[in-house]
Amino acid sequence: MDTRIKELIDLTEKKFGLENYYLHSHDIFRRGDFFNNTIYTLCMEWFPNHETVEKDGSNPDGTAVIEIDIHSHKFTSAIFVKGKTYAHNGVAFANSTKNEIIKWIEQETDLVYEKQFKLRKEEERELHFMECIDGVAVSPSGYIELRYNEEGKLTYFSNHGQYPSKEMVIEEDYSLTFEKVKHLAKEQVKLLEYPSHEEKRLFPIFAVEEIYIRNDQTYTIPFEFFADVNSYKKIEQPIHWDEPLKQTFDRKELNLTEEVTVEQAYASEPSPDSFPITNEEQEKCIEAVRDLLRQKYPNETGKWILKTLHREKGYIHAALRANKQDKRVFQRKLMVMIDAEHLHAVNYMDNLFMLEMFNEFQEPEKIMIEKEEAFDKLKDLFMLKPYHVYDFDKKQYVLCGKVDCDYGVNAATGEVIALNDL
Repeated sequence: MDTRIKELIDLTEKKFGLENYYLHSHDIFRRGDFFNNTIYTLCMEWFPNHETVEKDGSNPDGTAVIEIDIHSHKFTSAIFVKGKTYAHNGVAFANSTKNEIIKWIEQETDLVYEKQFKLRKEEERELHFMECIDGVAVSPSGYIELRYNEEGKLTYFSNHGQYPSKEMVIEEDYSLTFEKVKHLAKEQVKLLEYPSHEEKRLFPIFAVEEIYIRNDQTYTIPFEFFADVNSYKKIEQPIHWDEPLKQTFDRKELNLTEEVTVEQAYASEPSPDSFPITNEEQEKCIEAVRDLLRQKYPNETGKWILKTLHREKGYIHAALRANKQDKRVFQRKLMVMIDAEHLHAVNYMDNLFMLEMFNEFQEPEKIMIEKEEAFDKLKDLFMLKPYHVYDFDKKQYVLCGKVDCDYGVNAATGEVIALNDL
């Protein structure tokens, strides 16, 4: 075993009091972040001394699954299966107070409370934090979650976030008010059909589609673009063709496992996912998407828009949306997975099967009110909150206001309802 890896294993055993455990397995993983950096982590599975692998292949209760950043020596997660721990003299909170736990998190992460993370929710023996920049919420947001048992012993810790440097944040004073963005907020009121699985019917609801508005009101950022992936490349291109491609498309099983060596980790070799998509790759990806559509959706030329491309686990993912959407809250989507080396489609996911189950639901009642009336009913219920949003074009965090609303208006009755009740 490499001495550097052995050092991390010994550090983990001591830190978490794993004298009653044995190291069952360990692997090195790597991932990219929004900034095209590559993070290497050592993932370890520690089994209680009296346990072996379950018959179904799962880890036994009490297993400690722990990850540590190879370069910073900071732990990114420590999870004891089913909340059971046999750790002796490990991480424990004598008084189990919020302040005690926050101080431990600050020490372990080098993050500052209410500067880089703040409390989102507190439950019995659980604390949930969200990433922030000087107290202002972040999108896409990271999180820190911590749980402990009745004895105050740590049973779950997970830290996942970007935590950008000050150089990556455009600093300015927040100046948005609802009156300033009222016209944009009104545009976000959409008539959608919300499904009720309990009643097996669709409800016509005027609801607010979330959006980020730049602090200087020069542009907006759609909510849909945010997910836990590397940088997107926006395409926004309808896909057309003249004739179908008369070939069968054979789905290939995706290989999502990657063997990472110690040498690669300590040399900080960039992950393939960290490289930007070149213009040449973009054109070939568009052709790959077009060929798949010509094979699987031969009569739908012009009906699909290629929204974005991004790298993920060794593949290039192409996200598509149907050009003409119906009014249902869940929209038609397609994801095409492209071999990053040969640049041809190898698999795809279509959410049509999920949407088709709503065809059996009772149709929505007749629309009785207009958008203008719905907006008047909702305007005092809108939320406008400051957010630092990562702008993939600027490669910086920009200050925005997030327009959202927890309520909607039943277009058949005019009743204002909480969307969570649907």
